[in-house]
Amino acid sequence: MIYEVRTYRLLPRAAPGFMEAFGAAYEGYRKDFSPLAAFFYTEIGPLNQVIHIWPYEDAAHRAQVRGEAAAPGKWPPKAPEKPVRMESEIFTPLPFIDSFPSGNVGPIFEWRTYTVTPGLMPGVMEGWEAAIEARTKLSPLVMAMHTEVGELNKFVHIWGYESLKHRQEVRDEAMSTGVWPPSGSPKGAYTAQENKIVLAAPFSPIQ
Repeated sequence: MIYEVRTYRLLPRAAPGFMEAFGAAYEGYRKDFSPLAAFFYTEIGPLNQVIHIWPYEDAAHRAQVRGEAAAPGKWPPKAPEKPVRMESEIFTPLPFIDSFPSGNVGPIFEWRTYTVTPGLMPGVMEGWEAAIEARTKLSPLVMAMHTEVGELNKFVHIWGYESLKHRQEVRDEAMSTGVWPPSGSPKGAYTAQENKIVLAAPFSPIQ
């Protein structure tokens, strides 16, 4: 399984119209070719971003689906305003992580992006595998994945919370009890860390 993560930057106040057009075209047409895993928009962090995540069996499946969906001219959606920047990356989930969940997991989602020191991703996976069961008892992990195509050595993990207050409570408890961050991760594993708070569009399978 691979995930294509497409991040679009829009002009200020353009996101609602873009999402309305996207959702109508997705539900009325594109969904029949392959379903979304999630569709998010930023609330805190870099504003005016929308992020749509598509699961595919492999690169050949992605190419086939995208070609078939675009052939009749009904996709991509004809939104009132076009993105000013578009980025596409291919991610692979960590081996012990299942697919994206669906249903009510949020409604607050924290999207954390870490840059991993080259060569240390296997060690990061080992540390996570040892600690993730205890951590997910505190709040759900939506996905943990690393790049295969695009900016390399990028590690993204997405967490669901009931509220921003719940997020802080969970983080405080995880750190005070030693559950998180993973103690088994290699020293110097990360060279940069970023985060943003995203919300789910009405048509996103995960809410």
